[in-house]
Amino acid sequence: MSEAEKKTLADLEWEQVEQAVAERCHGPLRDRLALKLGETFEDTERALAESKEAWQLLDRGEALPLEGITHIEPSLRHLEREGVLDGLALRDIRSSLRGAAALRRFLGQRKAMVPFLDRACSVDPTLDGLEDEIGMSIGDDGSVLDSASVEMAHLREEVANLRGRIVRKLEELIQKRSAILQDSFYTTREGRYVLPVRADAHERFHGIVHGSSASGATIFVEPRELVERGNRLKMAQAELDREERRILAAVCDLVRQYVPQLRAAAEALDHADLRAASAKLALDLGARFMELCEAPKISLRGARHPLLVLGGVDVIANDVDLAGGEALVISGPNAGGKTVALKMLGLAALMTRAGLPFPADEGSVCGFFSPVHAAVGDEQSLARSLSTFSAHLVTLSSILEQAGERVLVLLDELAGATDPETGAALACAIVKNLVDAGAAVAVTTHYEALKAVAAERDDMRNAAVGFDFENMAPTFRMTMGVPGGSNALEIARRYGIPGDVVEEARRILPEHSRNFETLVAKLESATQAALQEQEGLELERAQLGKTRAKLDLRREALDAREARGLSQEAMRLVDKVRQVQRKLDAAKKALREDASAEAVTSAEVATREGGEVLGKLDAERLALEPEPIETADLDSETLRVGDRVWVQRLRSVAEVVEAATRGRVRVSAGMMKLWVDVSDLRGLKQATATAATKAPETAVSGERPAARRAIRTGDNTLDVRGLRADDAVAMAEAFLDQMYGAAEPCAFILHGVGSGALRDAIHEHLSRDNTYVEGFRAATQEEGGPQVTVVSLK
Repeated sequence: MSEAEKKTLADLEWEQVEQAVAERCHGPLRDRLALKLGETFEDTERALAESKEAWQLLDRGEALPLEGITHIEPSLRHLEREGVLDGLALRDIRSSLRGAAALRRFLGQRKAMVPFLDRACSVDPTLDGLEDEIGMSIGDDGSVLDSASVEMAHLREEVANLRGRIVRKLEELIQKRSAILQDSFYTTREGRYVLPVRADAHERFHGIVHGSSASGATIFVEPRELVERGNRLKMAQAELDREERRILAAVCDLVRQYVPQLRAAAEALDHADLRAASAKLALDLGARFMELCEAPKISLRGARHPLLVLGGVDVIANDVDLAGGEALVISGPNAGGKTVALKMLGLAALMTRAGLPFPADEGSVCGFFSPVHAAVGDEQSLARSLSTFSAHLVTLSSILEQAGERVLVLLDELAGATDPETGAALACAIVKNLVDAGAAVAVTTHYEALKAVAAERDDMRNAAVGFDFENMAPTFRMTMGVPGGSNALEIARRYGIPGDVVEEARRILPEHSRNFETLVAKLESATQAALQEQEGLELERAQLGKTRAKLDLRREALDAREARGLSQEAMRLVDKVRQVQRKLDAAKKALREDASAEAVTSAEVATREGGEVLGKLDAERLALEPEPIETADLDSETLRVGDRVWVQRLRSVAEVVEAATRGRVRVSAGMMKLWVDVSDLRGLKQATATAATKAPETAVSGERPAARRAIRTGDNTLDVRGLRADDAVAMAEAFLDQMYGAAEPCAFILHGVGSGALRDAIHEHLSRDNTYVEGFRAATQEEGGPQVTVVSLK
């Protein structure tokens, strides 16, 4: 990376962007992330596609499996140098192999959904066997397993037995010789078991001295009777250590054969980790992945500086447009957001090249820019004996040499650290040269001359960061097409400069400068008023849109209710039929269990009541007329289960669900099932029957038990993913009104998983809605899982 590129990244605070991504990584990238910028348009396009796929997975509640991945590159380099790894390093390699296998399976199962990630994070399937091989010798704690070899198990048993005999003898000596011991414990020195003997009594304790305490009061002595046993233990332990080293070397010889595949697998895991972190950053920023366009331009809608958003700052969103062969001259008061806007443009270009999200509204696009040049802040170099202005000129010289198409140039206070008149002339010449070379240029300035040039040329535009004269404070809102005033005198007054000093400065100011400041102030005031009026109109338009959508949904609901051809009176009678139906079912059950006279009488009463209620369901009681249905004569001999017929009493199409018995058939109409006379049925002409088959049945009862389940379809599901919370709630309210009017028992709202903010807003609204909502719950996995909420309607 060149010094110019390093300076650009430093000026734009790129390190903070890298830190934000690293904090969202799971594996070793948390400590060593260096974001790679796409070197070509195709690289950038691929990176964005991969990150978008990771975001889509996260939104569905399917995060990439990245647990347990470790940094194994140092171990791989050690293996390439014929080195032998310890058990912990081999354990880490096995852990990464396990993670790589999980990632390969996960992506393979979703290959059609995430083709770019699947290609970018490819893992060699032959590594599955290597994980098993390592696992046969190395445990999860990094130790060599007893099962690694027959000799290993035997040696460990021998060492354990020898150590056990020594310990038992030590405990016996502690009991017998406690009078001359400093304490009742044993320890090891130089790999030998010793007892803490008092210095004044060590001559009475025979053995080999292996050291003393710092105070000299304690002598550590290996008892004479344990010397031989200690020797045998040392020899057995040496044998065990040799066997462990042999096994580790054998495992390393095997792993060494797979170093290229292991390195590729580790890179795949890191790549997946980076894309997953990018997706998480999108959720945390409330950002999106901008569309990459082929033209060298940046068009931002509702853009916010990402680092300010991450810092929790309440950022004013702005629209900014800049293209190759154009210049944007940003002016306005100090501390008004000029430099923030400049850096925001640079970060938009760089974050797009890195495949990262950017906090901007839908419709924002960004082209591929390389290189990106920035000159922001004090460029003084003490080491090179350069003043601020001299260092600035060195930077500008380098930028002018590299200017061309697809070059983005960001210049803060261009030529500002010198004589104003000369600096303004130099600034105008430099910007013209860069624009003529095809670069996209954004520059902040206080120079009136540069603002004037921008107003005159078609390939240059002014932009102003606003100033609120009423509150004497910058607004941080950027307005395209107008220059901004520095407002230095008003700001000076605000910060305590005496009024007479400010007025004296105003008198000294050349007349043309005073006139310019006055003109800019008027423009800013007029622009601010126009913006406020525009915001009011947009708010009113949005409100009208919501109202219109609500009315459209209500009209559709009324149309659906009318199309069913059932009045409220008919619906009430149908409810009564259902109550009688339950009585009939109970009577039938009683007859099956108890054929007594009392039970028979009860069944007769229930049957009679049912007949009376059904008798009321005639055409005179139905207030709403359905669309005319073309019917035909019906041959009862050919009537079969599944046939669709016209029930004259109900004035409705129904389906035969039980065959004719003594001149009656059982039909299903909506949520009703009842027995009707065959004579009350008419056949349907072919066109009508086909239409009736395709038309969805609609519930005719207002009864909606909370526990009732419904099948999720496109008609009863509202997708609010990607909407702002307010818009989603408004759409949900109108949708539930439609579903309620259509007598649907349930409605489904698809809000995605994401950060949970959209789901919480929907749930909060549902908990307050007493008009339609009887209850709501998270969908089961079959119904769509946590990204869906099921609403039971009254």
